[in-house]
Amino acid sequence: MWPMIVLRSPKGWTGPKQVDGKKTEDFWRSHEVPLSGMHGNPEHIKVLEDWLKSYKPEELFDDNGTLLPELKELAPTGNHRISATLYSNGGLLRKDLKMPDFREYGVEVDKPGAVEAENTRPLGVFLRDVMANNMNSFRVFGPDETASNRLNAIYEVSKKVWMADIIDADADGTEITTDGRVMEMLSEHTLQGWLEGYLLTGRHGFFHTYEAFAHVVDSMFNQHAKWLDICKNEVPWRAPISSLNIMLSSTVWRQDHNGFSHQDPGYVDLVTNKSADVVRVYFPPMLTPYYPLETTV
Repeated sequence: MWPMIVLRSPKGWTGPKQVDGKKTEDFWRSHEVPLSGMHGNPEHIKVLEDWLKSYKPEELFDDNGTLLPELKELAPTGNHRISATLYSNGGLLRKDLKMPDFREYGVEVDKPGAVEAENTRPLGVFLRDVMANNMNSFRVFGPDETASNRLNAIYEVSKKVWMADIIDADADGTEITTDGRVMEMLSEHTLQGWLEGYLLTGRHGFFHTYEAFAHVVDSMFNQHAKWLDICKNEVPWRAPISSLNIMLSSTVWRQDHNGFSHQDPGYVDLVTNKSADVVRVYFPPMLTPYYPLETTV
């Protein structure tokens, strides 16, 4: 385990301590534009000049404004560059999942109205086997809904990860362990961040949540989609990462007990605003769509 070094610095550190006699450094005024009206305020120009000169540019650049050769040589090259390490370009580490044949998980229906089954329970069995085949590269993420989304079969191969105390009563259905591969926490934005980070290391994941609460990560999804678009079209050296798979459950069409508070199909609208180069939206072939599955690729 490597330690994390946290530097806590004053806001606007090394900037003007005061502008127009008002506190600026280590204060809210240092945010965004600490100096304005530059065209008509010579005093501000002087403050700006003193500020920039405080960094001693003459020690960094020659008379033509070019970085001094001895400083330029300090920059790492080749695989020593941050962007070239496997830790920051996880797509280079990515390996395909060992996938079972999905056709073996379908519900056999001999004739209409003769078989009872739940939509996602077979999916839970499928994810169980995906996880069993990929115990070092696949995780499932969700708020507190693994059971309510009928994905319980996953617990047959791995539990929810829990790093705090485990008491005797937890042996009766809590499904937790210190080395679990199910990431469950009632914080959608934390889960989204975990999953994005996991994908960036070259691994694979699956995120399930009620559709009404997927909006908690709207802006995070937008940023991830933008990042994917830029990487695909403008950053050729970055290797592709795995898709961010999101299953929306408890949808507007099948709200049988939670009701109005859990009805909001708007997340699908958000996703479909994105380019088809970045996202895909899948709906099951049913008369009343129940579990839309959105995948960013």
